[in-house]
Amino acid sequence: MNNVRCANSLWSVLGITLSAALGGLNSGSAEAEEGRSQLGALVASPEPGWPQWRGPRRDGISRETGLLPSWPEAGPPVLWEATGLGKGFSSPILAEGSLYLTGDVAGECRVFALDLDGKPKWQTSNGEAWTTNHQGARSSCTYAGGRLYHMNAHGRVACFDPATGKELWTVNTLERFAGEENEWGLAESVLVDGGRVFVTPGGKLGFMTALDAKTGETVWASEPVPDPDDERTGYASPILVQFDEKRLLVNLSEKSVVCVDAATGKQLWRYLHPTKYDASCATPVFWNDCVFHTNPSGAGCVMLRIMPAGDGASVKPIWEGGLDNISGGAVIVDGFVYSAAHNNYKGRNIWMCLDAGSGDVKWESTELVQGSVLYADGRLYCLAEDGVMALVRATPEKCDIVSRFEFVKAKRDAWAHPVILDGRLYLRYHDVLRCYDLNAK
Repeated sequence: MNNVRCANSLWSVLGITLSAALGGLNSGSAEAEEGRSQLGALVASPEPGWPQWRGPRRDGISRETGLLPSWPEAGPPVLWEATGLGKGFSSPILAEGSLYLTGDVAGECRVFALDLDGKPKWQTSNGEAWTTNHQGARSSCTYAGGRLYHMNAHGRVACFDPATGKELWTVNTLERFAGEENEWGLAESVLVDGGRVFVTPGGKLGFMTALDAKTGETVWASEPVPDPDDERTGYASPILVQFDEKRLLVNLSEKSVVCVDAATGKQLWRYLHPTKYDASCATPVFWNDCVFHTNPSGAGCVMLRIMPAGDGASVKPIWEGGLDNISGGAVIVDGFVYSAAHNNYKGRNIWMCLDAGSGDVKWESTELVQGSVLYADGRLYCLAEDGVMALVRATPEKCDIVSRFEFVKAKRDAWAHPVILDGRLYLRYHDVLRCYDLNAK
């Protein structure tokens, strides 16, 4: 069943609702879904800090507490600002007393290391910059096992010594696995687990791949999608799920959600969910044995239930909706989805809250333009792409904006996601990285 809407039309002809055919799942509530017996959970990085894209579990959720409940009109106190970081949309990561960030400078993709006061420690190159279609560095770094990993927009994966920036190995994954550059540049932040670096080159010789974290040698390559020439890798980053007795990798092609066995690379399922311009960008979100996926340009969203199937897993849709996020991602908190719709949903940017169990819309708001979202301490940290930063209570009752301030005057391209660690908020807009104090006094 690849398309719930088509299936629903068929059941309607027969006088039967799709929700009844699926055992009433479409009419479920978040509370009912939370009560299910769960087989899966996100696998967190064992590293301290904020060592990878969207945090330890790649879910956009911070466990920080004791943060400011509201902000002054000008925003929280600024601790420091760093500049000279180049053009880019990547978010910082923090590990072992350092901050790592990428930016395009003078034709190169640069990797920067700063101390926690924003002072530079080193910088190095990871190949060529991206010079077409929204120029700037895309991917965030990943810290694991005492090493730093990064992939540039051309598929060059490199491993660095995090203390010095020395390059230890590099692999051009598009060349090795016969992949092609996508239209807006590869944006995946690689995932590292169990001594393996997981990458999605989307090639004829492997859609997803595992590289040895110490050497860059190939461990496995999954089967390609049916037509790699027409379905290249997407722009999202993978998540890692412990499901039953397996670890599952879930990521996107330009047209599909794909899941493989992290141990072997065997493809377990593929769900077709295309979007108008093949811009599948938002990192999948795992919740209650389900994967939430959203695509822009009117493609909308879908909640996919993962189920055991023999020695693997399968998937089926339980609901679809209109939320068509592009790159700001979503968070799921207490059974509710919070995210921003692209401008094809009702013809305008709308922030939304959905019941994760049923897809029912709880509220919509046009008070902010679309942007990225992070959750911490009972609140949503929403960075609108025009540079406005907002603090919003995470409640399904209404869009309750507590505070907001103008971080920068952006040209609708403030796309780097916020990061919170140790009572500090990090916001990036191209050349500028600013650190704010969120500690409640």
